[in-house]
Amino acid sequence: MDLSLIPPSPMKGIVNLVVEIPAGSRNKYEYCSQAGIMALDRILHSSVRYPFDYGFIPNTLADDGAPLDAMVIMDEPTFAGCLIKARPIGVLDMHDCGQYDGKLLCVPIANPRQENITSINQIAPNQLEDVAEFFRTSKGLDGRTVQIHGWRDFEVIDEILRKCTISKRKTFKVLKKSSVVK
Repeated sequence: MDLSLIPPSPMKGIVNLVVEIPAGSRNKYEYCSQAGIMALDRILHSSVRYPFDYGFIPNTLADDGAPLDAMVIMDEPTFAGCLIKARPIGVLDMHDCGQYDGKLLCVPIANPRQENITSINQIAPNQLEDVAEFFRTSKGLDGRTVQIHGWRDFEVIDEILRKCTISKRKTFKVLKKSSVVK
């Protein structure tokens, strides 16, 4: 699975998102660029499961040295490696171990029931809090310090994408703990 030719944003207001972890999963997969496959990184504690399909925007590099993280609200979970064209509607601002680690929230453009969702303000506040709590809990159980700073609306997305695309390097950090491929 070579992602090198997939643009982060095929057109204004749309991103390409590669799913690493389907909603409801405790398995944490990460894309291993050296092998071109998804690999199991770890299994989360039983008290938490991913609230949405979770992955990254290919060919970006965020402040934490990894591709820009993104989540997509789906009616049904997809699968690790699935490519989704999605509309970003907001970002969860957070710091993980002192580093900014924002996460885009998106809706798939393939779902006509979500075609009118363009803002984080159209998502129920308790659903957004569930997402924030997932990251607080899952990172805390791993012994990591996380600070959630809240949600920002869609108008910040272009700047985030621009920054993560301009600063992109040829290689990025994947599968930090595993030695599957050397």
